[in-house]
Amino acid sequence: MKVVHVVEALAGGVHTYFNDLSFFFGDHEINETIETTIIYSGNRKEIDSEKIKEEFSNGVALLELPMVRNFSPIQDIKSTIALIAILRKLKPDVVHLHSSKAGVLGRLSCVFLFKKKKIFYTPHGYSFLRKDITLWSRKMYWFIEKSTQKLFGGKTIACGDTEYKIAKTLGESYLVRNGIDVAYVNNVSKEKTNKTLTLGILGRITFARNPKLFNEIALKFPDFNFVWIGDGELKHLISAPNIVVTGWFKQRNDALKELSKIDIYIHTSLWEGLPIAILEAMAMKKPVLATNLIGNKDVVVPAETGFLFNTIEELDAYLEILKEEKTRKIFGEKALERCSTLFDKNKNFKNLISIYQQ
Repeated sequence: MKVVHVVEALAGGVHTYFNDLSFFFGDHEINETIETTIIYSGNRKEIDSEKIKEEFSNGVALLELPMVRNFSPIQDIKSTIALIAILRKLKPDVVHLHSSKAGVLGRLSCVFLFKKKKIFYTPHGYSFLRKDITLWSRKMYWFIEKSTQKLFGGKTIACGDTEYKIAKTLGESYLVRNGIDVAYVNNVSKEKTNKTLTLGILGRITFARNPKLFNEIALKFPDFNFVWIGDGELKHLISAPNIVVTGWFKQRNDALKELSKIDIYIHTSLWEGLPIAILEAMAMKKPVLATNLIGNKDVVVPAETGFLFNTIEELDAYLEILKEEKTRKIFGEKALERCSTLFDKNKNFKNLISIYQQ
């Protein structure tokens, strides 16, 4: 079986997802029966094509194809024509499209292939849930998602439970949750006792991660330390004196080691698919505080593995509970258990194979 994955946004959590995917499907035992190709765009400034080639498994093929995130008629036509040519050459049995742009261009491209293919699409967070665009734009993106599914077909593979509920309103869908290498991440974690309670987040400092809110929380709780593991164009919004911005690490392991030093993971995002960073924190037995929205609420179990919050004021009570080390350990054990049960990459990629083979 030949499987081709097409993705535009190969950054952040999606990058981690595909790195794991490359090693699972690049394993000798798997690639004897499933030949995997990943077509990705290197247009975003945070994407280093050479680094991707170094980090990903040699057991999968990597092909770069320029795509842009936002609507651009000329570039989108060029990308579609190039994608059609690649797919005709590869002759895949399955085409799996990831994120909104690839979802549209990929299904359009498959119309022009000589033989019908199995087409799957994973949104990784629907575009019409974004908060950095106008209401009109969100309505337009919803219409595009609905009409593309209806006109060009394909089945959605949602990466989280709430995304799955939405997907079912648009067409035929499956659920295969995002996952991580739980054992590997857990082994990276080292026990550390901080003199001052330390909260942290891992990811790019972008509008989607809401650095403004992160900064406001740090200002509200000056007796605690805060760490942003990463960097990004909105770093200037982080000004609280009790926040440390680490910058990027060359190796993912180094970022994970930094993550293991915190006491509580805090995720301030404005929208999500299903956040890999929260899963990594849970695998390290960290209790989680996260904004109450799609993706986050599919992972965090309130009063068991952490808390979901709608306002900063709610954090007073939650931090009062979690400042006790004994309580954090209880929450952390339950977080690891939940992660192992629902978000193990090997279990979930096996589910993906079952869907491909139907």
